[in-house]
Amino acid sequence: MGSLTPVKEETSPTVIHSVQKMGLLKISGEHYEEEEEEERPLAPIVASYNDRIRPLLDTVDRLRHLKIMQEGIQLPTIVVVGDQSSGKSSVLESLAGISLPRGQGICTRVPLIMRLQNHPNPVPELFLEYNGKVVPTDEKNIADAINLATEEIAGKGKGISNSPLTLVVKKMAVPDLTMVDLPGITRVPVHGQPEDIYEQISKIITEFITPEESIILNVLSASVDFSTCESIRMSQKVDKTGQRTLAVVTKSDKSPEGLLEKVTADDVNIGLGYVCVRNRIGDETYEEAREEEAKLFETNPQLSKINKSMVGIPVLAEKLVKIQATIIVKCLPEIVRKINDKLSANIEDLNKLPKHLNSVTEAMTTFMHILGSAKESLRKIILQGEFDEYPDATEMHCTARLAEMLNQYSADLQSKKFVDNDPSKNFLLDEIKVLEETKSIGLPNFLPRAAFRTLLQKKVMEVSLIPIEFVNKIWSYIENVFVSILLRHCDNYPQLVSCTRRAVKNLIAKKQQQSVEWVNDMVEMEKLTDYTCNPEYMASYNKLMSRQDDFIKTVSGLRASWNIQIDGFGSINVAHLHDKGSVVDAFDVKMRMTAYWDIVLRRMVDNMALHLTFSIQNLVKKEMQTDIVNELVGPQGNSLERMLEESPSVAEKRKKLEKSIKLLKESKNVVANIMDRVVDNFD
Repeated sequence: MGSLTPVKEETSPTVIHSVQKMGLLKISGEHYEEEEEEERPLAPIVASYNDRIRPLLDTVDRLRHLKIMQEGIQLPTIVVVGDQSSGKSSVLESLAGISLPRGQGICTRVPLIMRLQNHPNPVPELFLEYNGKVVPTDEKNIADAINLATEEIAGKGKGISNSPLTLVVKKMAVPDLTMVDLPGITRVPVHGQPEDIYEQISKIITEFITPEESIILNVLSASVDFSTCESIRMSQKVDKTGQRTLAVVTKSDKSPEGLLEKVTADDVNIGLGYVCVRNRIGDETYEEAREEEAKLFETNPQLSKINKSMVGIPVLAEKLVKIQATIIVKCLPEIVRKINDKLSANIEDLNKLPKHLNSVTEAMTTFMHILGSAKESLRKIILQGEFDEYPDATEMHCTARLAEMLNQYSADLQSKKFVDNDPSKNFLLDEIKVLEETKSIGLPNFLPRAAFRTLLQKKVMEVSLIPIEFVNKIWSYIENVFVSILLRHCDNYPQLVSCTRRAVKNLIAKKQQQSVEWVNDMVEMEKLTDYTCNPEYMASYNKLMSRQDDFIKTVSGLRASWNIQIDGFGSINVAHLHDKGSVVDAFDVKMRMTAYWDIVLRRMVDNMALHLTFSIQNLVKKEMQTDIVNELVGPQGNSLERMLEESPSVAEKRKKLEKSIKLLKESKNVVANIMDRVVDNFD
């Protein structure tokens, strides 16, 4: 609600028509205009349309009583602000026809919600509502009752509080109004007040006048320059154009000079206009005060020039009633929308909370549902490569990450393909040494198999740690993925988190140990057995051996250079082999090992890929559910019983949502009833 205008853009035709029939407004162009009354006879404060306004006001008061504003839904509110000693209390007393607390310093120390209701019974009914209780009182004792209630809310002394106190006044001839009176603004703390009293008051006032649904009733003393008033400065911060601000000028009888110019020039942007009033003096009754006020504005040379639609408590009451009804009718559709939106959101949030479990059977059913959902998520991201549940979390794109790790494992193995650090110096030396140490009594043209196996075992041992490190890395990654997914599905049951994490760690540790044992077996097999049916072995061996003749000639010194080019080794200087024995056999063993080692390394990668794929599939499809169920609900587990104990955070959230939903449903019914009446009664 930016302002009270224009009608065409802000308010539905039905609502506007209703307001017109209530006798509140007439429409001129696109703007609200008050009915002009050049000559107004002295009239009772209660206008003839109070009966029509009362249902609207009762609706807002009922919503306020339900504390709907705690749900972030603002209500139309007339907020009374003013500097200390501006005459704020006198204005409210004149409207309500009762005496409020008086004294030095701040009289209003808490927000005072004044609910005035025209009452046919000549005996007034007054009571206070605060801290969940209702305290009846009467006109004689109302000031003392307010002081006692204020002390209970804000404490003794002169401190303030933002907790409201509600005063209900049911009295004959009072206007149907609800207003919030706030502490008067003071900059200098008096004895007993906190040093930051100005900041505290400013915070409370700002909180109440900031919402667009608030109408600001700014009480100004006629004796001051309006532009210097702190209350004007505060209201201008939140209502720059003044379209939500109505000014009441008090003490007109004390400072009549220049008042006409001040209220007509409007240097401080009061969009809803000014009303000048005379405060009650001494022991005057409220009826006598009104008569004196009317006489003052009729006879005073300066004040009589002010338009009669801008003077007197009755005019103020009528303006407030009209403005209040207009803003309520205008805000009702938006209030209905906000209530419905908030209600739907809260019901949705409540439905998302875990079901409160009442038996072990319900707990088991819920737990199996959690496990089934987690299993499906794992199947998608680990086995099928679908990561729609984690589009931006690349660490959860498991198939891609596993492939990357396998490629790195293969690269690490290939980096050990050649043991010789410097082939030009060490070429064939290991082979010659091993041949010398494994020779035996027998025919000289047979290569000893022990020589090949000795060299093979040495090479296998040099790479044996790589597959161990790889499986540890793989299962560590799988554990993180499992824990993340299972904990996400257990999110509604925090009591399952620790035992689920433990169950996953135990399960992965078992699988990891199985893989380590498998790797050890694989390494032992490669050390003890030299076999392959892969035809690439013979093809590679024959290709390498095709360089044997050139190698022998080079070693024998029959070439111009000691260097020879061999596939896979590059350029080799063989000068160091010139006087060595067993060179031919060593070359043969070297070429056999080179051809076979390539097969071994690829086999270690292929077998690892098959093993891990098989192990992970079994884990997801079969072992996970069985092992975790046994861990959590087996003889040593009590997790199902713990599921029956709702966590404090979930219980608190459920309680808060249920309370909010109940409040919103009541509020929805309250507003629905008045919307029907607006259409039925005013259409």
